Amino acid sequence: MVLEVALIDVLPGHEDAFASAYAQGHPILASTPGCRSVRMTRGVESPSRFVLLVEWDSVEAHEREFRGTERFTQWRALIGPHFANPPRIEHFVDVPA
Repeated sequence: MVLEVALIDVLPGHEDAFASAYAQGHPILASTPGCRSVRMTRGVESPSRFVLLVEWDSVEAHEREFRGTERFTQWRALIGPHFANPPRIEHFVDVPA
């Protein structure tokens, strides 16, 4: 399992519109093959900052099944107009205890 973490800063005043766009686009992302879970969080101290957390079967599943498809185009068309700048995206794996 791989955790995608996307740090998203939205334009001031677009927070509610971004949250609505995320709600509309959630099924597009969540139904992608290889996607295990999707969660969006919003900053308390920085309410224009959001963090998207997506669990994938693998980095390849993210890139092949989502980023390289029309699903990504639809998703980005919904949420992209609200970005203050491009999101910072990284992938993480669990550290064994």
